[in-house]
Formats: sequence, C-alpha cells, structure tokens
Amino acid sequence: MSVQTTPTTPELLSYIRRYFSAEDAFLASLSDKAKEAGFPEIWIAPEQGAFLQVLLRAMAARYVLEIGTLAGHSAITLARALPEDGWLISLERDPQRADFARRAVAQAGLADRVHIECADARQWLREFRPPAPLDFVFIDADKSSYAAYVELCLPLLRIGGLICADNALAWGAIASDSSDPEVQALQAFNRQMAAHRQLQCCLVPLGDGMLLGVRRC
Repeated sequence: MSVQTTPTTPELLSYIRRYFSAEDAFLASLSDKAKEAGFPEIWIAPEQGAFLQVLLRAMAARYVLEIGTLAGHSAITLARALPEDGWLISLERDPQRADFARRAVAQAGLADRVHIECADARQWLREFRPPAPLDFVFIDADKSSYAAYVELCLPLLRIGGLICADNALAWGAIASDSSDPEVQALQAFNRQMAAHRQLQCCLVPLGDGMLLGVRRC
C-alpha cells in the first residue's frame, strides 16, 4: 500500500502499454492516416482507451455520447466495448473531420452502432432528446466549453451514469499560474466539477488526466 501515486516514468508507461492497451493495428493505422491528413495528434492514448473500455463494460453501458470526434479514434474505441444493441453518437463541428471519422467507423465495421453528427455541440445538445437516458458521456473538445457541455448533458444522463472529460491535467499545467486561456478554462472546470452537487468526481492521472463524475442525483 502507498499513500502516494507512483510517478509514471517512460519505462512504466512502456510496460503499461505492452500489457494494457486498447490500440490494435487498425487504430494504429488510423492514427497514421489522421496525421497524413493534417489532423493534430490529440487523440486518446492506448492506455486511456483500455481504461474507458473497462469502465463501459463494468457498467454495462449501452448508450454513449461523445463530444469531439476528430478522426474517430475514441469513438471506435468506445463503441467496441458496447453490446450489439448499443449505440454511440459523436459530435464533430468540422465537416472534414466528420467525413474522415465516418469512413473510419465504416472501415471498422461499426457503422451500425456509431453515428457521427456534424454540428455545433452546444446547439445540438439543447435540442437532443435521446430515446433512452445516456449511460456515458465522453468530452474531448474545446476546453472553454467543458463546463457548458456538462450542464447540457446532465439532464440526459441516467442516475449512476458517468461523465468523463479528457485533458484534466491541462498538459501538465493544471496546478500552475498559467495565463493560457485553455489552462485557465480547465482549472475552472475542475473546480466546478469538484464542488458539483449532482456529481461525485475523481481525477485519474492517466494520459493527460481524465476527470470522472458519476451522477448521484
């Protein structure tokens, strides 16, 4: 036992990825194609994917919403952990990225359970009425809107459902006095989540940090 979190060295990270990774040849190839297309390299890490899949399977999740698709890497990773009658909707405001992700989803054989919606997430969420309460929401989009996304998603999420937000460590700058607007937005978001009356939250130092909140009321 230890009261301190063990720092993740490059050697430990290599070990974790060797045994506990959700990335296969298809996802590795997808990353290469996304880079060739000029997309920023900001998709989830292999060990984050494994963690998310374990969460989804443990809670028997069927209905998932993702905000921020990019190349479709995380949408495919999440959808692979859903049952055959489950579905995932992923929101992407950039048409080029949305089209790229749709092709990737089809190539992954998941077009029957993944829908890529090209839309402004704030506007879309105000109008969205899911056929069933959501089990899981994954947020990895514009950082200044994280707080708004949570409030828009909460009424759609079942009691006991989870919200997960990526980049909760703000590229290592979350505890700094940074003047970067994105870092400050994430700092404000973390404070909001820590004190949220409807959520019980924790911050998992995996990848660039994943903030998890379970809806309790």
